[in-house]
Amino acid sequence: MGRTVAIIQARMGSLRLPGKVLRDIAGQTMLERVVRRVQRSGLIDDTVVATSTSPADDEIVMACELLGVAFTRGSEEDVLDRYRAAAAAHGAEVCVRVCADSPLIDAGVCDRAVAALRDAQGGADYASNKVEPSFPLGLDVEAFTTAALERAWQGARDPYERSHVTVHLRGKPESYRLVAVRDVVDRHAWRWTVDTAEDLEFVRQIFLRFDGRNDFGYMDVVKLIEQEPGLARINAHVRAKAVMEG
Repeated sequence: MGRTVAIIQARMGSLRLPGKVLRDIAGQTMLERVVRRVQRSGLIDDTVVATSTSPADDEIVMACELLGVAFTRGSEEDVLDRYRAAAAAHGAEVCVRVCADSPLIDAGVCDRAVAALRDAQGGADYASNKVEPSFPLGLDVEAFTTAALERAWQGARDPYERSHVTVHLRGKPESYRLVAVRDVVDRHAWRWTVDTAEDLEFVRQIFLRFDGRNDFGYMDVVKLIEQEPGLARINAHVRAKAVMEG
């Protein structure tokens, strides 16, 4: 299938929890958690952080330099263009899109999306667990060909489509071949993303239970929450925000 690159979107701006991507989670920043967990993938060749040219995001660039992870900078508003530029700069033939507010992202789930894209009968442009959501919120991963990204970049005209990498692509199933990655049990109501202080406290408690390591998978977290249901109550009242992207 060619060179597969994970591109992690990250920016400092957040209305609900400013600077969240560099907040500490049991000894590592949230961005480092996402990077290190994605790097555990067996099907991803490289990991890149895509941030904006806003001066506020200079901190993200410094963080990437400390982590030894590649980064690119692009438009703050035209996220689709920023993403396309990152893919081109790193020779991606397949992109794996992950957001920096997902510190519990699972490398195995990333690999499932890549494999679904690769192995789809008749070929596919896009494979994701967002097509028919069943994984906990915060495990979202999208795998798509750079050719499909290029078509989306050329076809997306509306500012809303430009500010969201895959809205144009996902909104046109007649033009793109989409593949759903499903879990056996529907846990999409479970909230593992980080938008608020309560979300941050939830993931901090999870990582503390695993001694600050990054080598556990999402089913380990499921089992932990089943054993300690009080953990899920930390942020159970938080409502999903309107869709925005970094």
